[in-house]
Amino acid sequence: MSLGYSYAGFRHFVDPDFFLAIMPNYLSFHLEIVYLSGVAEIIFGILLLFKKTRTFASYGLIFLLICVFPANIHLVQSELSQSILNATKNQTIIRLPFQGLFILLAYWHSKNN
Repeated sequence: MSLGYSYAGFRHFVDPDFFLAIMPNYLSFHLEIVYLSGVAEIIFGILLLFKKTRTFASYGLIFLLICVFPANIHLVQSELSQSILNATKNQTIIRLPFQGLFILLAYWHSKNN
């Protein structure tokens, strides 16, 4: 999970256009939000590696996943965003439940074993 989030965060800087394509129009500062969420993913991804910071990182990821969920909803609703990403409406709908799965996985990582 640590590598996955760190890689996803890195992708915000390598391919910001992908993330910009799913930004809801009602938000301002699209590029800044893309970069900020990328930094958060990288930091929380790294913090997952250490037992002392794992719970903090897990709750940070849960918060982040909830904050970015409107972008996933926007992707379902926007034919323009779908065409930019070459995705079908069905593919974007199938993506939605994965956010819940990622939240559950982050919560599971918050538990001390």
